[in-house]
Amino acid sequence: MYKTVLVPIEMAHPEKGKPMIEVARQIGDKDARILLVSVVEEVPAFVASQLPQGLLEKAREKAAEELKAIANAAGIKPDYQVRSGNASNAILDIAKEQNADIILIGSHKPGLQDYLLGSTAARVVRHAECTVLVAR
Repeated sequence: MYKTVLVPIEMAHPEKGKPMIEVARQIGDKDARILLVSVVEEVPAFVASQLPQGLLEKAREKAAEELKAIANAAGIKPDYQVRSGNASNAILDIAKEQNADIILIGSHKPGLQDYLLGSTAARVVRHAECTVLVAR
């Protein structure tokens, strides 16, 4: 069983958080740490200059509030991190920093762009230094 389970949650689909936490409970030790993660994608500088001041910071704050609510609804201690940047890179960085034993990441039916660019889950699977479980 696993001691630290990292669960990335995409804020476009927060409803998938609770089922992912249930899986994390099943695969984790009795006292496993379940760390919820959300990544706010950064926008190019030329786009960011046209956005209202503080918009990205507000997006990070909103993501943190939603992760806390998801944790509370699932009955776990609100243990979460919100990062900015590329989703797969941020997930991999957090996993390494937190010594995650496993990354439990959700996946969706791939679209054409996923075949051309690769999905976040696929990049995490290819580059993680720990076990990765992909759930649908």
